[in-house]
Parts: sequence; structure tokens; C-alpha cells
Amino acid sequence: MRKSILSGALLTISLTGGYAQSALKPVINQASDAIESKVIAWRRDFHEHPELGNQEVRTAKIVADHLRKLGYEVREKVAVTGVVAVLKGGKPGPVVALRADMDGLPVTERVDIPFKSKVETEFNNQKTGVMHACGHDSHVAILMGVAEVLASMQKDLAGSVKLIFQPAEEGVYNGQTFGANRMIEEGALENPKVDAIFGLHINSQTEVGKIRYRPGATMAAVDQLTIKLKGKQTHGANPWSGVDPIVTASQVVMGLQTIVSRNVDITENPAVVTVGAIHGGIRYNIIPESLEMIGTIRTFGDAQQALVHRRIKEISTHIAESAGAKADVEIGIGYPATINDPALTDKMIPTLEALAGKDNVILSPVATGAEDFSYFQKKIPGFFFFLGGMAKGKSPYDVAPHHTPDFYIDESGFTLGVKSLSHLVVDYMEMNSKAAQPTASSKSKKMSK
Repeated sequence: MRKSILSGALLTISLTGGYAQSALKPVINQASDAIESKVIAWRRDFHEHPELGNQEVRTAKIVADHLRKLGYEVREKVAVTGVVAVLKGGKPGPVVALRADMDGLPVTERVDIPFKSKVETEFNNQKTGVMHACGHDSHVAILMGVAEVLASMQKDLAGSVKLIFQPAEEGVYNGQTFGANRMIEEGALENPKVDAIFGLHINSQTEVGKIRYRPGATMAAVDQLTIKLKGKQTHGANPWSGVDPIVTASQVVMGLQTIVSRNVDITENPAVVTVGAIHGGIRYNIIPESLEMIGTIRTFGDAQQALVHRRIKEISTHIAESAGAKADVEIGIGYPATINDPALTDKMIPTLEALAGKDNVILSPVATGAEDFSYFQKKIPGFFFFLGGMAKGKSPYDVAPHHTPDFYIDESGFTLGVKSLSHLVVDYMEMNSKAAQPTASSKSKKMSK
């Protein structure tokens, strides 16, 4: 069926001889519309059978089998369960990578849909459901659709496509490298070497048909904060006989708020320092000897990150000293900031505007969430954008956000995702293909005219 739909359009293009890669766009649009039902079916299957980070065995097998049938060169078990596949175009040109993350979350689903997840597991010593509560099922299905569309025009592509189906974007919590970072370590961007990478993220609070993006810093770096305060234990009736870490912790929490309000230049980018939990004490009339505070840090860019880390340590240490206590500050480095290459973003935005309409491609403020797509962008130019998944007419204030039991995605936006990634591939190839560059002889002919 797919071949019959595409053959006529591809024959017309081939007969014209030399052509721009952008001439493939009508074929892409037709093919994307034709497989919409397949993309939705894939997504529903993945949604009903979610798998946590580095456990995406079933998902990866379905992906790998699909890609092999399409003629891709497939490599499995990259970074535990990841899949990397290459499609070599029929003409010379750059290598373009597309990425989709595959893992679900330890969330018990409440949405009443026929393909609701009923999977249960134990996570951090607690029984919980497993749910695609961030839309990674959508990302996998969309990229499988892109794979099929591009495979149908393989001989006409001026370059190669590398598809990266990545595990464990949400983490695995075992102290090991995982996700994008581990895929890079295991050669996902090599053989062939990738020139640029594109990725998308479905968004439950952006209307279907719309795309959001930002050049430069787009999503935050995320770091984990642990502060251990040691005082001197005493009876709660005689606080003067000890050093109270609880009061000291209260002062530290308030002191940390001045980092954002007084140290960070918020005209450039925001920052977040959140203390999420304080654990200490055992009885109402005992001032404990010590306690532990944990939290999260969100920053944009290396300089801002270094500033915030330094001030956290200075404020915590000095406040503790002033109280006669001692502070031990540990900052675990997490994902770096997601930074869209400005030049690449500037070149590719017209592609999305031509597809979705200029009014539907929206410049967005920075997001304080984090994404490990940022590791790819540390190595090569990358562009990451957000795809609308909220039903038309809904308010973003009334729908469930990501990582919640009521998270819901409108599937009518998937086809725009397939078209977006496919259009970016062919336009990037056109901009960077040697075949697209005029030769010296052609230049001289133009000049003689």
C-alpha cells in the first residue's frame, strides 16, 4: 500500500533529474498522512505496555524489527536497551540524526482510556504503577513513522539518516551512566559520524498544531543538592545546652532563597534552588544532633551553574558556622542545560514555519525542566522543539502536566511530528549536501550569462 501511494510522486521527481531535497516534501506529507493510523496504533501499544529506564526490552524489539523490515542497518543493546539505525541515502550528503526516548515513569495511571497502563512494579522499595506520563511513547511512535517515510525515498535522499531510540531519559537511579550520555559513550554519534541532531518532545499544555521552540538555552541543567547539618544533641527543654540543626536548617533554607533574588542576573535567565525535604529528629522533646536536607538546582549555562553552586556552599557553610554547627554540602551534577545551537535553529525555523504556519511556530520562554538530549548537543549542533499535544479549545491551566497520573495526549498532533522531523532532514540535507553546491563550471556558466 505504501509503495503504491508513493511511487507516482517519486517517479515524477526522479524524471526531473537534478532537484532540491525540498521537492520531496509533498511526498513526505502524503506518506505521513497515509500512516497516521499506524503511528497512533504503535503509540497505544507502547502506552499500554510501558517500561522503566534500561528495561525497555519489548519496546526496543518492536522498534528494531520495524527498522530492519524497512532496510535500515540496525544495532541493538546500545546503552543497555537502545537501538541505533542507519539509512544510507542514494546521494552523497551529511549525516542527520533523529532521537526518541523510550522509557516510562513510576506513576500509576488514572486516565480512563482503552489502552490504559495496568503495569505494576516496585520502585525505590515502593509498589507503583508504570505509565508513559511524559509522552515518550508518542516520541517512539512518531520516529517509527519518520523511519517508514524516509525509507520509502531512500535512493532520493542526499545524505544518511541515523535514528537513535534512547533508553532511560528519566534516569535509572543506580549510580551508573545511562540514557543519552551512555549512548554517546557507546558510539551512537559515530560510524557514521553525525553532523547534526534533531529531537522533539510532545507537550500536553501546547495546543495540537502548534510548535514551541527557543534558540540557545531552552531547558535547564539539573543538579541534586544534599546538605548535612551537624549540631549538638540536647533535651528540648534546654536548647542552650546544644546546637540546634533544625533552626540552623531553617536559616539555611531562607538564605538559599537570596541566591535567586540577589545573586542571579534574572534578566538573562532564571534559576531555581529548591529544598524538597528535611529529614531529622525522632522525638518532640529532643533536639537532634544532625539532619539532612535534599533538593534540586536548575540553571542555564555553565557560568550561571558555577555561580549558584558556589553561593549554595558559601551560604550553607557560613550560616552553619554562625550557629556553631557544621554543614557538609554535596552537589550531584545531573543533566547539562539543553542548548539549541543558535545558527542551526535560525536555519531550520523556516522549515517548521512553512509546514505548520508562521503563527503556529511560537518562540517560548525557557523551561526549568531538564532533558538529557542536552548531552547530544554538547557534542554536535542540535535543535530540540516542543510539539503540541493538547486538544484544541483546552486551556493549559486546566489540563494535567507531565509526570502526573492524569497526563493525557491528543493523538491528532502526531502527523505534524512525523512531517516536522522528516522536513528537517531533507532541508538540512539540501543546505549541506555537496550535490546541492554549484560546481566551478556551473558558476562560470552563470557568470558568462
